[in-house]
Amino acid sequence: MKKILTVLGLAAFSFGYSQGGTFVLNNYSQYDYEGYIIANNIAGGCYPYITSANPELVKVPANSHMGNGNELRYDNYRDQFNSSPYPMASWNINTSSTSSVTRPWNHPSLMQGGVFSLNTRWATIKFAMFYPGTHINAPDQFGTSVTIAANSCYNAPDYYSTPSGSNSAEIFTITNGTIVYTYAQLY
Repeated sequence: MKKILTVLGLAAFSFGYSQGGTFVLNNYSQYDYEGYIIANNIAGGCYPYITSANPELVKVPANSHMGNGNELRYDNYRDQFNSSPYPMASWNINTSSTSSVTRPWNHPSLMQGGVFSLNTRWATIKFAMFYPGTHINAPDQFGTSVTIAANSCYNAPDYYSTPSGSNSAEIFTITNGTIVYTYAQLY
């Protein structure tokens, strides 16, 4: 009986930890976001490490957030392709510091319950901000990396403020039952 309870507990933990949680990027700022979205194994070893690949840099226009329905929202690696206004056609997967492969969004290893889905969690954004519709950098050094507080695999804070304090970025998680929601917000 103890073995059955242990197996069920581990299975519940695995599904609760799985990347299957939702990632939401709200860009409340007046600038366009351009950057990477990164997920990794924060429970140990840091690998697999998964980043946006096609497009390499995700672009989210200024004033795109949940309030107006224009947020970037990825429920998981696969389903985002048909549901997000910012679809990711492929993901770059690093299984070690020397092994990397690019997989299309519909590859079986990326499906809900697949090996990469079960062993990664949305964790980091690395970005630069631009004046809308241009590649002219936003003022005041508005660009950096932020990562969730529990992520020891990526050296970045979970909150950033520009030198003048006029813009900021944060990333955090909210858990509802066994689902982890990761929010990145730009102001």
